[in-house]
Amino acid sequence: MHFLERLIADIISRDQLIRDSERRVTVGISGGPDSVALFHVLLFLRETLGISLVAAYINHGLRPEEAEIEEHFVRSLSEMAQVAYQTIEVDVREFARQEKISLEHAARDLRYKALREIGRTHGAPLIAVAHTADDQAEEILLRLLRGSGRKGLSGMRGRADDIIRPMLSIDKESVLRYLEDKNISYCIDSSNTDMRFVRNRVRHSLIPFLERTFDRGIRRALRKTADSLAEDEDLLEDLTREAARRVLASADDERTLEYPVMLLDRPKFRELPAALQRRVVELLLWQLHCPASYSHIMKIVQAADTGKTGSEIHLSRGLRAGVQRERLEFLYPQGQSSWRGRLYPKR
Repeated sequence: MHFLERLIADIISRDQLIRDSERRVTVGISGGPDSVALFHVLLFLRETLGISLVAAYINHGLRPEEAEIEEHFVRSLSEMAQVAYQTIEVDVREFARQEKISLEHAARDLRYKALREIGRTHGAPLIAVAHTADDQAEEILLRLLRGSGRKGLSGMRGRADDIIRPMLSIDKESVLRYLEDKNISYCIDSSNTDMRFVRNRVRHSLIPFLERTFDRGIRRALRKTADSLAEDEDLLEDLTREAARRVLASADDERTLEYPVMLLDRPKFRELPAALQRRVVELLLWQLHCPASYSHIMKIVQAADTGKTGSEIHLSRGLRAGVQRERLEFLYPQGQSSWRGRLYPKR
């Protein structure tokens, strides 16, 4: 057994990335070195782990010629391994335009959506992706540049709901050495050197600059910071869920059909520490499928504290927050669409 195979087997066992009831795993394969290495390792370990695999390739529609080569490569790889295979094509540019987000953001959202669709189709809802320790360091820097809070700076997790990342603590050098030792071929994605993408500028410019100028161990330092913050974040998530149970409730309401009306108890909410107030509001907005921007979170916190009865806050996608004496209520009066009316007509 190669050292990388043994290491990933230990990680999966130690961190319980694959649970007893999860017998089929969808592996996202781009054709690049990281995902190809992950696929080969899981293929080698499938009897030990008691799993079967589904190979999935997502065509983002951004590099037609390369995507055709990659899709053929991944299809051939899965056929040789005698595992199920499916590809899905998504329109990243159109989705980015509609949602007013970056191509990178749109590609990530559509990729996970497509992987989950493939997982449902093949009865393999657990999704394995090939993020490495180098990706983790890059992600932390990206989030720092974007002004992320503690949760964002805790980085990616080895397991997050239905997504597992068995190689998250393994550096790129070890992955490439495995591929060389095993004589395994892979594809090269030209977009990984396109400096129009922020991630590539972080990878090829910022991190090398920090290594040359400040500390050769900057990647390791970033990962240690993320690990430490992740432990704190686990505790804060538990406290947030407990606080949310105390201050949030749903209510039957005829004004909205698609989403429940959510109620926030103002007196109880005021008793919470400021850090938990922000996190409870963020959790509430995500539950209502509304983007949780910092400005919206702070508007709601302020309204819960000093908001005038009968006032309203207009949030994204048609969500309204109405201020009452003892509570705030959140609802989509006309579904997820813009609306000019008032929750509380003026008398």
